[in-house]
Amino acid sequence: MKAEKGKAVAGDKRGGSSPQVDTPTISQARPDELIALSRVAAAISGLTDLDTILRVGLDTVLAILDRGIGGIMLLDEDSNTLSYRVYHGISDDYAREMRIRLGEGIAGRVAESARAIMLEDISQSPEAVRPELISKEGLKAFVSVPLMSRDRVLGVMNIASHLPHQFTEKDIHLLYATGDLLGMAIEQARLYEELRRSRERYRQLARFALMAQEEERRRISRELHDETSQALSGLVLNLQAVIEMVEMAGIQDIGIKETLKKAHRLAVEVGNEIHRLVVNLRPTLLDSLGLIPALRQHAESVLAPLGISLSFHFDELGAPLPNDVETNLFRVAQGAIGNIQQHSKATSASVSLTVDGNDLVMTISDNGIGFDVSQIKTVEPSGRGAGLFSMKERVQLMGGRCNVKSQPGKGTTVTVRVPMQWRTAHGKDKGAGS
Repeated sequence: MKAEKGKAVAGDKRGGSSPQVDTPTISQARPDELIALSRVAAAISGLTDLDTILRVGLDTVLAILDRGIGGIMLLDEDSNTLSYRVYHGISDDYAREMRIRLGEGIAGRVAESARAIMLEDISQSPEAVRPELISKEGLKAFVSVPLMSRDRVLGVMNIASHLPHQFTEKDIHLLYATGDLLGMAIEQARLYEELRRSRERYRQLARFALMAQEEERRRISRELHDETSQALSGLVLNLQAVIEMVEMAGIQDIGIKETLKKAHRLAVEVGNEIHRLVVNLRPTLLDSLGLIPALRQHAESVLAPLGISLSFHFDELGAPLPNDVETNLFRVAQGAIGNIQQHSKATSASVSLTVDGNDLVMTISDNGIGFDVSQIKTVEPSGRGAGLFSMKERVQLMGGRCNVKSQPGKGTTVTVRVPMQWRTAHGKDKGAGS
């Protein structure tokens, strides 16, 4: 790569040749340049937001060069157009109007050739695009360097001055190396943003799948309750009536009596099993009275028969919770209570739902045998760990956090913390409506 002398900043009308210098590399930088590069690297280190990276990087470069005018233009690969993303010391009108196609003007040529251009006075350059804007800004000395990552130009960085003859080859060396640093940071920020968007799409799809699953559970539960359960109840009553009629008629056939009684018992057992399925599929209390009564009823029905003493603490929640939040919190509680039932050997357990600032906090704990949480790092082929990861996944889909604290012999505590974003949204809607 080469750096050209004697051309312009934000645009030009191609033409003219000029002296060139070899493109420097970071390994060739002098000690003072390495110090400057370390300042730029330290400034953008750990940043993931693209605008923040560009603004911090530009401000740091301007401070190192003791300049007050500059900007970073990014390349839109769909339209092959450069436009300012961040800038300092130039007007909003200039930044908005200066849109340059690849190969057009100074910045366009820099992006196309991946070679820097340094101008002693851009206002005198016959190659300048939009010279009226350049004159209005009072720009003189100008340098433009490519921002690159993996041999691909992502944009350009322009540094300018109101005075001519303000840049040196030392500045070019520093800006080239800085451009490489910013190029890599831009690439990483874009990859991070793509990953964030992919995660958000996954969350949306997962939320949709879970809600579709819950809706199907609700439908099956309703059909079992309204149709199958009612039919079984009728069958039980009819069998009971037949048994009573046989007794009243004085029929002494023991075989008939036992067959009828056995059929009656089976019908009752099937009815009870259907009721259990209905409750597990979709607790009626969750739809009719909400999360808190459903939590209490579920914990009591599952743990009390095992002799586990229960304690509850519920804050006043005010407005009803969104359906998906209620459903997901109940499913998490269902999983935690199921673990207490199957594995804990506990004698006492507690369930709480409290408000902590803008967070809704659900805590389920027991005094059972506990386990080593660090040993469960993934879902094993046997299925061990599936419940734990399922709980955490549901909570993450709500934008919350799920923490499981346990040690052998010291019980287990599951804490779920969910931001109450719906309350803020409800408040805004209410304010706007009023």
